[in-house]
Amino acid sequence: MPMSSMKFARNSRPNVITAKLRDTVAPAAKVAVTLCAASPIAMAASLGPATAAPAWQAGFESRLEILALIETLNANLLASRSATETLTKWCAAHHMAEPVRLVAHLQRDVAKPISPEQRKLLDIGPDEPVAYRRVDLACGSHVLSRADNWYVPSRLTPAMNAALLSSDTPFGRVVRPLHPRRQTLDVKMLWHALPQGWEMQRRPAGSGDSEKLVIPPLLFEHRAVVYAANGQPISEVDESYTAAILDFRPRSRAD
Repeated sequence: MPMSSMKFARNSRPNVITAKLRDTVAPAAKVAVTLCAASPIAMAASLGPATAAPAWQAGFESRLEILALIETLNANLLASRSATETLTKWCAAHHMAEPVRLVAHLQRDVAKPISPEQRKLLDIGPDEPVAYRRVDLACGSHVLSRADNWYVPSRLTPAMNAALLSSDTPFGRVVRPLHPRRQTLDVKMLWHALPQGWEMQRRPAGSGDSEKLVIPPLLFEHRAVVYAANGQPISEVDESYTAAILDFRPRSRAD
């Protein structure tokens, strides 16, 4: 069984001050500060109730397949330099959209402040402007993840800042010219396909095979710092991966 929480660094979530960038050209841009409270429960509710794709049943074999898929994507993300590239490859490999294109749907009515601890992680002072971006990353109609992103505008180009404020381009694609890499801080498994102690339980033959499996909206969460090739941290991200990563029909169960 996977661990419910894997610590890579101190996991601190103090209340923070959020800045929305007004001037994307000047590095010393002024910011407008707003506050909001956005809990994981509210995030899940906003995604709506989730059920697995029609091919997934509640039986033991199906649950094992789902566990393997979740752990595969989790491992791919941990080994990747870019979550954007990893999700794009996942979407393509599972034929979830045509053409395959990852889009960042901006959530403009959300703001989350940045904490002193986060500023230390980003190696910036208390007065350095920080921009916040909340997006739903979707491939076709499938929202694969929801990402909170605190980034340092002065470490990006004016064109990058403009794109992050106004376009549906994912962060990883926007900053690709900086050759970014990720350092994972924390991984949390929010749901387990198999219950605790499953290996010690008796499983009646065919149990659950005719039942449709209901999965919660959020499956696992990553926190990471994104660095440019020069070693400067440019962003901290908090990404929640959704049940939509399973929205495909396995070939072995196709009609």
